[in-house]
Amino acid sequence: MKMMMCLENSLTHLCILISRSEYLFNCRGAQNKKSNLVQLVTNSWKSQFLNLCNPYIMAKILVIDDERSIRNTLKDILEFEKHQVGLAENGKQGLEAAQNNVFDLIFSDIKMPEMDGIELLVLLKEKEIEAPVIMISGHGNIETAVECIKKGAFDFIEKPIDLNRLLVTVRNALERNTLVTESKTLKKKVAKRHEMIGASPAIEKVRMMIERVAPTDARVLITGDNGTGKEVVARLLFEQSHRSDAPYVEVNCAAIPSELIESELFGHEKGAFTSAIKQRIGKFEQADGGTIFLDEIGDMSLSAQTKVLRVLQENELTRVGSDKSIKVNVRVLAATNKNLKKEIESGNFREDLFHRLNVIPIHVPSLEERLEDIPLLVNHFCELICSEQGIQPKKFEESAIESLKTRSWTGNIRELRNMVERLIILGGACITVDDIEQFG
Repeated sequence: MKMMMCLENSLTHLCILISRSEYLFNCRGAQNKKSNLVQLVTNSWKSQFLNLCNPYIMAKILVIDDERSIRNTLKDILEFEKHQVGLAENGKQGLEAAQNNVFDLIFSDIKMPEMDGIELLVLLKEKEIEAPVIMISGHGNIETAVECIKKGAFDFIEKPIDLNRLLVTVRNALERNTLVTESKTLKKKVAKRHEMIGASPAIEKVRMMIERVAPTDARVLITGDNGTGKEVVARLLFEQSHRSDAPYVEVNCAAIPSELIESELFGHEKGAFTSAIKQRIGKFEQADGGTIFLDEIGDMSLSAQTKVLRVLQENELTRVGSDKSIKVNVRVLAATNKNLKKEIESGNFREDLFHRLNVIPIHVPSLEERLEDIPLLVNHFCELICSEQGIQPKKFEESAIESLKTRSWTGNIRELRNMVERLIILGGACITVDDIEQFG
């Protein structure tokens, strides 16, 4: 019964909508007009049926046009599609509305009094209004469309407007909005994972080194115990460098078998060995123009060290199974938890490679060298983990944090994070010393 009533209301709405939409459609002939109207009915009935089955995610759309008939017709069509629509009759009103409200999509005519659509488009981009803008015009041509796209418009639609084109463009623009939002959310999550938390003298020294070294192309050797955050230092060096828009490739040398490390780093040709069924591009080539981070380089085999040395000396490599040299432009960051000078004495690491890598040494302090940072680290991990796990935000009592300062942290920051996560999952709303004793 509810569905029948809804469909009856939809039919009434469609009749009104069709009569008001004739201006928009392609009226070059009666057949085209009839076809467009039939398509409108088909699309609208289909849309209404889908809405009965699934809740529609409503978008907020701004329509800017100096012709009232266009504004009202677009409003009816978009509202029938379950969107919320705001109207503006000129560019100035549209700009004010866009600044004072958050819209998911903006339609703008080009020819308008006081401020035309292209001028409005430029101002919207200058004011960092992120909603995609669809330009509409009855006087457009290819040159106008290209100019709009170059200035940042999402798309360009000519009048009279084709309904199919309109609805598809709206859907595409809103899907693009969703992707952009998801991308920003992911970037924020990644950024939070690579923050350097702390204000102790030891960590401030590392931060100062990063600020000085990052803008250069100097090679950096990062040392420190397991779990101190060497990867975070490498990531910050990359993000603050002039190569930050280029590739960033991480290689865990300890996780790759010695017989595969050369293929992984330098690539191989098809047929170079039994399982080489196709050509493979190595990590150094993937990082060309950007940065490569060789983590746990102290575990690299001597044969692979020799090839890495050649890349550092000559800026070129040779794939396994090939005799062709390939030029690469890569900044190399390396990290290890081993004492490389002792490894050199033992014959496990090449001294010439060590000196090539150790242009700028950065030592990351252990957690026991920066105990005063524990409160900041705990608060940071608490916020991050609660967000990741979908748990109501929790707090640590002061006495609990003081208790954490007295513990031995052989696993450093990684061990502290694991401890905080365990306490958040198993402890109460406010973490106490008793929780630490019970679950620590």
